[in-house]
Amino acid sequence: MSEQAALFEPQFLKQLDRLALLTRRNIAGQMQGERRSPRRGSSVEYADFKPYTPGDDFRQIDWNLYARLEKFFLKLFVAEEEITLHLLIDTSASMDWGEPNKLRYAAQAAGALGYIALASLDRAQVTSFGGGNEQRIPAGRGRAGVPPLFNLLNRLKGNGNTSLLQASRRYIQTARVAGPLLLCSDLLTPDWEEALRTLGRRPFEITVLHVLSPDELNPPFEGDLKLLDVEGGESLDVSADLDLLQRYVERLQAWREEVEHFCTTRGINYIFVDTSLPLESLLVSVLRERQIVR
Repeated sequence: MSEQAALFEPQFLKQLDRLALLTRRNIAGQMQGERRSPRRGSSVEYADFKPYTPGDDFRQIDWNLYARLEKFFLKLFVAEEEITLHLLIDTSASMDWGEPNKLRYAAQAAGALGYIALASLDRAQVTSFGGGNEQRIPAGRGRAGVPPLFNLLNRLKGNGNTSLLQASRRYIQTARVAGPLLLCSDLLTPDWEEALRTLGRRPFEITVLHVLSPDELNPPFEGDLKLLDVEGGESLDVSADLDLLQRYVERLQAWREEVEHFCTTRGINYIFVDTSLPLESLLVSVLRERQIVR
């Protein structure tokens, strides 16, 4: 079975072919693609004019403007260039949990956006971090970049704990160009605020996909339990009665609202997703409504 088939059904890929990434900013890329850029180039859309100076290309002279003003002006066009989509995936042990599995859901969401970018001749690169093990594939371009992207995403496994802050610091130091950035994480780390501040130091257009499972939102537990920290913390003995579960749900909701407020006040797209939401609904409804894709 191919990596594409393992990650997505062929019919789903056909749906992705009809989508495109949206960006709020004009971002200068590295090569010509299908994205508007602040640079001047030779596309079909006028951007501006400038007076002719010796050495300029005569082919860019606007002869209609010369007929009116009897002066030479060059036509400047909006260049259409690629962007680089940055995909960051939390692979700490807490992500490899729940039904549907959070890590698998994050990998598919990242894979879908990566496929959309590559199919549009943009670039996509993915970095996973967790348990001290960071994996990365460099930015691929075009459909040739799809197999390595899907291959890495299919091999992701949750392991140990992670410092989202340290991973973010490394990333802003090594990323060659800015662009849209998708962070897929459950944010179950005490340094999530500083990590997002760190990513914001580069001109990324950040989207946080906050991934939690249905069992985390409404735990189906009751009675006396021992809760184990999958990332190596202390265990906790609890008695799961209705009052405790209600207080848990309220505190979880308050935390989610805190994260959303933190993001929105800093221009970060915050998207909470319950992994029971079908991936198709996330792509064609939620992300389209939030103007991540069109």
